[in-house]
Amino acid sequence: MLRPATPADIPALSDLGRRAFVAKFGHLYSAENLARFLDETHAPATITAQLADPEMQIAVIEQDGKITSFCKIARTSTLPPHTPAKAPMELKQLYTDPDLIGRGHGAQLMDWALAQACAWGADEMQLSVYADNPEAQRFYRRYGLEKVADITFAVGDHIDPEFLFAGPV
Repeated sequence: MLRPATPADIPALSDLGRRAFVAKFGHLYSAENLARFLDETHAPATITAQLADPEMQIAVIEQDGKITSFCKIARTSTLPPHTPAKAPMELKQLYTDPDLIGRGHGAQLMDWALAQACAWGADEMQLSVYADNPEAQRFYRRYGLEKVADITFAVGDHIDPEFLFAGPV
């Protein structure tokens, strides 16, 4: 079941965000950089602020009473401008429980994110994807998003090569 996140979901969102990030990328970082990133990005206080932000929406997929996937979107992109878009929105995070990848949750959340982008009047969806994550890149290409620029992403003092993906809504 796909639904809007609520304050009651904050502990589960924090836990799932941490687990999914560590499963996919944890090996790339020092313990200090990883801990600092997780404590900033997936902290309950961060998620509380995001839920209260009218410019942001979070959707979850709940299965058997447990949150298995989530997606965070922002009405206005914070990514560096590399396209002529006038009203780009940003897909901030799309995470699925590492044990449940491949069951269609990502597709459901992308459909939701694109519908929200249309409702917002966005003319483009933008996101940042790790340069060495071909699976995610293939997934986003299925939705018409393509690499438009090389950018970076900081995890503590570690700088990752990233791609800015963008596509019409």
